[in-house]
Amino acid sequence: MFVTRLSGSGDDQASGPGDDPLSLALEIADAADGLANLWSVAAQGASLRLSPHQLRALRIMESEPGLNLTALAEGMEIGLPTASRLCDRLEAAGLLERELHPQKRREVRLNLTGHGRQVLGEVASRRSRALATVLAAMESADRDALRRGMRAFLAAQDRAS
Repeated sequence: MFVTRLSGSGDDQASGPGDDPLSLALEIADAADGLANLWSVAAQGASLRLSPHQLRALRIMESEPGLNLTALAEGMEIGLPTASRLCDRLEAAGLLERELHPQKRREVRLNLTGHGRQVLGEVASRRSRALATVLAAMESADRDALRRGMRAFLAAQDRAS
């Protein structure tokens, strides 16, 4: 079994053969944890602190304006009551509004407010700046290697799908 050390020093190495997919997967998992932490810390510095769950809901609503509660619940893989409570909180914060569907009287559409779009923009900006700070600390050749590796990873992921 291979394990990674989470020393936080930036020189974590997987124990075991260095080029096998499992060792690399463990190193990527550590990097993904670091990115998730960076993402979370950056988001919490925004003017309105939202949970990752709330941010995810807002991003889904941003990408699919006018979706209904059922579609949001399915997109988030949560139950309808949980999605409804989540929307209640987001609506109370002034981030989303509910409106009746013009043709389907029993269906309610969910839309971001201007404030909701502003908060998402602020979070995205803070996250990008935090990531840019880390990338700026890397050597140019390492950034290029990361770019090539990410492109190759995404291409392989598309082929595997």
